[in-house]
Amino acid sequence: MHAFDILGDPVRRRLVELLADGEQSAGSLTEVVRTEFGISQPAVSAHLRVLRESGFASVRAEGTRRWYAVETAPLREVSDWVDRYGRFWEQRVDALETEIRRTRRSRRTPS
Repeated sequence: MHAFDILGDPVRRRLVELLADGEQSAGSLTEVVRTEFGISQPAVSAHLRVLRESGFASVRAEGTRRWYAVETAPLREVSDWVDRYGRFWEQRVDALETEIRRTRRSRRTPS
């Protein structure tokens, strides 16, 4: 599956957001996602499995608990892909910045 297919799902995107704050137990992830999305525990587990199998998350066992962590390599790939297309909006952002400066200067300069 392509990275954007993985992150295109709002539940998986939310799980990655939660994991960006640090390693979390499957139980705490499930609790948040069930509350926010109203899905079952098996559905959350299926999303976590997709994240594991696609390399977006890793899991380690500690007794009966499972701890998930985000893996950065796939996110770097997404970032690199987005960066390739930055040239399409960089000119517009630069032009906007120039216009903002021009407007600020004209407000300071008496007519």
